Amino acid sequence: MMRLILYSKPGCHLCEGLQEKLEQIESLKFQLEVRDITERNDWFEAYQYEVPVLFKVQPQPINSAGEAAFSAEELLPRPSPRCSVAQLEQMLQKYLQIDPSQ
Repeated sequence: MMRLILYSKPGCHLCEGLQEKLEQIESLKFQLEVRDITERNDWFEAYQYEVPVLFKVQPQPINSAGEAAFSAEELLPRPSPRCSVAQLEQMLQKYLQIDPSQ
C-alpha cells in the first residue's frame, strides 16, 4: 500500500486543511503519516517555511524477511489550499500511479 507523509506544524491552517482533505479521500488506498516538524530539528530546518509538504513513499516487493520495504520519499506538488477534496483526489490519482509490474 502506498504511504503519504505530510510534514506539518501545530497551528498551521494550511496543514490542517490538507490533512482534513486527505482523510476524506476514500477511493484511493494509502496510509497517511503526519509528521510534526517541531519534533525534529532536521525536519524543522528543512520545512519550516514550506509546510505543508507532502511526500509519497512507494512500497517495494516483499523482502526475504517477509516485509515490504519502502523506497525513498518523493516530493509531490503542493495542492492549492482552495482545491476541493475531488480535485486533491484527482491530483493524487495522477501521482500515486503504481507500476503495473509490481
